[in-house]
Amino acid sequence: MQGKASISTNAAAADPTSAGVLKEYRFSDVAIATYARDDGRTLKISAARFADASGAFGAYTFYLTRAMTPDTTKEEDKIGDQAAFLGQRVLFYRGNVLVHAEFSQELAMSGRQLRVLAGVLPRPNGNSGNLPPFIEFMPRRDYVANTQKYVMGPAALAAQSASVSADLVDFNTSAEVSLAQYNTPSGEATLTLISYPTPQLAAAHKLRIDAANGIAQTPPGVSGIANAGSFFDKRTGPIIAIVTGPVSSSDANALLGNVNWEASVTWNQPTEDPQVRDLYQLILNVVVLCGILIGLAIVAGVAFGGIRILMKRWYPDKVFDRPEQMEFISLRLTETVVKVASQGGTEGGQSAPENRA
Repeated sequence: MQGKASISTNAAAADPTSAGVLKEYRFSDVAIATYARDDGRTLKISAARFADASGAFGAYTFYLTRAMTPDTTKEEDKIGDQAAFLGQRVLFYRGNVLVHAEFSQELAMSGRQLRVLAGVLPRPNGNSGNLPPFIEFMPRRDYVANTQKYVMGPAALAAQSASVSADLVDFNTSAEVSLAQYNTPSGEATLTLISYPTPQLAAAHKLRIDAANGIAQTPPGVSGIANAGSFFDKRTGPIIAIVTGPVSSSDANALLGNVNWEASVTWNQPTEDPQVRDLYQLILNVVVLCGILIGLAIVAGVAFGGIRILMKRWYPDKVFDRPEQMEFISLRLTETVVKVASQGGTEGGQSAPENRA
């Protein structure tokens, strides 16, 4: 490392021109450092951390361009969760950390070095390590590589020149947006998915979007949809799917038909909450300890009893139950009764009867 790493919690230190976008992705802090080899080659690393994996993924898609080459290696050879290359520059994210790496010279070992770096980056715990689930509804067929964008706020949406305005999306309702380009027989179309917390919110906002598109009267204070070309939309559960661009109605409807939300109920959904995991581990350890103690008690009892039985069988009255060890306190009531009876007979002038065979 050349000098010390520069660490800052200011989003402008990571990207002065897009600090507002990074804040929408819940930017936390950034570390920037430069490394040098003895032969003069250098590597500049910028690692930006976000509140969760969704923020890092969103920032990754924000900087992703069509000119980049996606990482298509085997799963075990991939750099981080997703990566893309452009000359000496490498962009990838792992968990909630987004990394920009710029080599002074592109070498075959560059990818291997970044895989090592990605492997030591910590992953966030619990749900903060999960990506937004609704992006899985983006179709894979005819997708144009490196065009998917994940948006969490108006600044990022404006940067994508989206056909739907931020006030129509209404990010105050915790809405999320995903956009991507698709090839169709009639041209390239833009598919936009807007996810809301509930189907009711999605239905209400679809009415606003339809009104802005001229299907119904536009509500006051809501901007319309401009320069969108053809416009087609539908609602599926809490998701609004919109297709825009110079495409035919049949191609647009075919693309919309690939977006279908289905509710799923999970009975035993796992949790990665560290407190729950620690409590579970503590209870499990207590149960295991009790089982071990019970097992030891049973073994000790069987061993002690078994040894006594064997020794009494092999060495009767020699090890256990020896006569000199079997004495105990006795009242000797029988001897006392016989003695008293004998003394009473003598005093009465009668002799005791003789024992006869």
